[in-house]
Amino acid sequence: MKRQISFLSNLPDPDALRGVKFSDKIPEVNGHIHTPYSFSAFENIPQIFEMARKEKVQVVGINDFNVTDGYPEFQYEAVKHNVFPLFNIEFISLLRKEQAAGIRVNDPNNPGRTYFSGKGLNFPSDPDSQTREILKDIKRESNRQTREMCEKLNDHLKLCNAPFTLSFDKIEKSLAKELVRERHLAKALRIEIDHHYKSYDAKTDFLFTIYNGVAPVADLESVNEMENEIRGRLLKKGGAAFVEEDDKAFLELDQVIDIIVKLGGIPCYPVLLDDKKGNFTDYEEDYEKLYQELTSRNIYALELIPGRNDLDVLKKFVQFFDKQGFTITFGTEHNSPSMIPLKVDCRKHVLLDDYLRGVSYSGACVIAAHQYLHIKGKEGYLDATGKPKLGERESFIQLGNDVISHFQKQNK
Repeated sequence: MKRQISFLSNLPDPDALRGVKFSDKIPEVNGHIHTPYSFSAFENIPQIFEMARKEKVQVVGINDFNVTDGYPEFQYEAVKHNVFPLFNIEFISLLRKEQAAGIRVNDPNNPGRTYFSGKGLNFPSDPDSQTREILKDIKRESNRQTREMCEKLNDHLKLCNAPFTLSFDKIEKSLAKELVRERHLAKALRIEIDHHYKSYDAKTDFLFTIYNGVAPVADLESVNEMENEIRGRLLKKGGAAFVEEDDKAFLELDQVIDIIVKLGGIPCYPVLLDDKKGNFTDYEEDYEKLYQELTSRNIYALELIPGRNDLDVLKKFVQFFDKQGFTITFGTEHNSPSMIPLKVDCRKHVLLDDYLRGVSYSGACVIAAHQYLHIKGKEGYLDATGKPKLGERESFIQLGNDVISHFQKQNK
């Protein structure tokens, strides 16, 4: 891991890859997980690949917020465990027109707020100085906000006569990897509560106090429930430690797309789709309108987290966009304390059918081929103007399958 060299450099040219067949089964893919380099259910990156091997997930994509810092370790462990890595990233941007109109995009609580991913970034990468500074500014602003939240949280703890306070620097060193998010603060507070209050009653009384006289409802034996409640009660809007995000710190979506393309990636819209009550955001409820909105920005890639969605709704949506030539992948995020399986499924643990698994693998193949061609010094899935080569999608799927199959057979 001392020198950043792509594992793809050792693969032969495209003609020599043809004919390699690794498996007759559709490989399992998880194209979107977060690692400890942003926030994750995983304690470390090796744990991801140990789970992948155990669950027979053969392709995994790193998708951290704002950073690519985890790429070297992610590649190292992927090669070690014979799991093909996809190099992705996620940003939070704003559509200001939609914000002004109160239109929810893919954040159900914040109009205009838009999560957006880049798929198949160059690794190793050498961004220009302007892009490098923008990425540094994003990280600095994120940490500034969470540092201020930590200070407000400490003020609140003192008012509640808590026997401890939190150290932002300690959290950054022990629980995070430079980028500190509000989930890290919730985790740090939960750890301190568990350390200082051993009995159920003592924890309940303390939480009642810091929740300003509102009783906790979370299962105090559940790390996930407890941290989510702490986050919701104290760090979200209305909470004692809430700090409003500065809209000026969010990039416009077109700026985010430009950064992703400069980093060698494919712009990709993360779809929220239906919630547990069958509701959609304003931006996503009309498939045809969503299609027009995305394609007007040359966005022809989508990703979904099927664990949030009903199988039938998911399939209907995917069929519509698959027919339009979109590259589609699925993931699990693992961006909360809850440790769920790495293998992708739908809401209530309903398994994906072969069609959906095939679409997901095809999407991973396009990204794999894109990464491979860039390493070989060639043009990837986007042309020189940043437009996807829709007419060549099938050939990219075939090349990506060859790349993944050769990699896995070579490392078997």
